[in-house]
Amino acid sequence: MNFRLEHHPEVLKDKIALQHTLFLAGSCFTEQIGGKLSNVKFNIFENPFGILFNPVSIATCILECIEKKVYRKEDLFLKNGIWSSWNHHTRFSNLDCQQCLDDINSSIASAHAFLKNARWLMLTLGSSFVYEWNGQVVANCHKVPTDKFEKRLLTADEIRNVMLQMIQLIKRFNPDINIIFTISPVRHLRDGFVENNRSKANLITAVHQLVSECSFVHYFPAYELIVDDLRDYRYFAEDMVHPNYTATHYVWEKFLKSCVEESTQLIIKEILSIRTARNHKAFNPLSLEHKKFKKTYLEKTISLSKQYPFLDFSEEINFFTENQ
Repeated sequence: MNFRLEHHPEVLKDKIALQHTLFLAGSCFTEQIGGKLSNVKFNIFENPFGILFNPVSIATCILECIEKKVYRKEDLFLKNGIWSSWNHHTRFSNLDCQQCLDDINSSIASAHAFLKNARWLMLTLGSSFVYEWNGQVVANCHKVPTDKFEKRLLTADEIRNVMLQMIQLIKRFNPDINIIFTISPVRHLRDGFVENNRSKANLITAVHQLVSECSFVHYFPAYELIVDDLRDYRYFAEDMVHPNYTATHYVWEKFLKSCVEESTQLIIKEILSIRTARNHKAFNPLSLEHKKFKKTYLEKTISLSKQYPFLDFSEEINFFTENQ
């Protein structure tokens, strides 16, 4: 007897290869998947504006990276002695105005160069709710009381339109790019249970409209895998809002099967074995057995690095060479 229904995501026709570059932007779920991609040596660039949740702010991030916008003092605001940008996460905020500008502009410049040659753009949308300050959608409220903002729910058409404009511009900027949308499985329960579902529904509707209109735009069902496949609170962290490690890893495994080339999946297994060996804590690091262990993995790592010279194994090679 089956006690749950397993979802098998649609397999992409053109898949991600290990030599491909990936640009990621969006909610905190983006950084969880980004961490797993980075761990297996994918060349990624994530969240140049920090964590973003709403579609307007995510589109603004991509558009400003394309145009390589240069922020100036008048683009920032000062509150409680801290300089911040309404378009950026608080990790860019700083007591020093120039340092805040330098961090923002440096990130945009790096993102612009990376995005120009990126093969994949992964966008994770978190919420259809936006907060507006003087008519401008903000990416982060920066601890300003929420009653100072106008809060509203974007319609599916609004989301589709703002994303379509971004998609058209990025395709002109980088004709070779492919786009994968996901909807964050993180519940925004501060909006309310019903409101959260309305928010996610608008995101899903808009994204599927885009997928039907653009052949290079795809959808990966991270949201459905958590909410409809696993659908159990044991797969959430203690706050009952964020997926835990088990759930995220389940989504990761589905992502590999759905979106990543089979040959790359095999290489990933080899990389993970090397990473596991690198992180192994020896009881006696100077023992003969541990030296043999390190020598074995040094040879494996050198062999793999020769096969795939675009992968950087310098940190692992240095570790396995140490005290030999």
